[in-house]
Amino acid sequence: MSKEEYKWRVIYTKARQEKKVAACLTEKGITNYLPTIKTLKQWSDRKKMVEEVLFKSYVFVNLSEREYYDALTPPGAVKYVTIEGKAAIVPDRQMDIIIKTIEKNLEFDISCEYLTKGKIINIKSGPLKGATGEVISWSGKKKLLIRINEIGYSLVVHLSPADLITP
Repeated sequence: MSKEEYKWRVIYTKARQEKKVAACLTEKGITNYLPTIKTLKQWSDRKKMVEEVLFKSYVFVNLSEREYYDALTPPGAVKYVTIEGKAAIVPDRQMDIIIKTIEKNLEFDISCEYLTKGKIINIKSGPLKGATGEVISWSGKKKLLIRINEIGYSLVVHLSPADLITP
């Protein structure tokens, strides 16, 4: 008898259905992870701490091949995120980083922007607002080495991906 192998995969959900899908998966006994963060929201009459989903429309599931189709049955679950037609597998080490970052309340920024060397970007906020630069390299800890065309120098700038606009 062989031991079942569990792998992390990602389920794509309908908009704003992540929490419901995660709750249904938990009821079915399927291990899942829905990264959330607490943010302060302000309305016209009040402020309130709200728990928001970090990756919109995604729920991470750790399951075996036997549970593969069961995980798609909750209302709101649409399909697996795929690569070349197969459900993408998220390596355990990457899931550990996501989980530890959230659980330990580490400072981070989320960006779906893939900053590639040579890409031209515009800075949309902060002291360099309006400057245009070329991505020379991008490293963790929000350090971006860009060539600022307007002044002819390259700088290591501490920026959030949210401060950038890619034309």
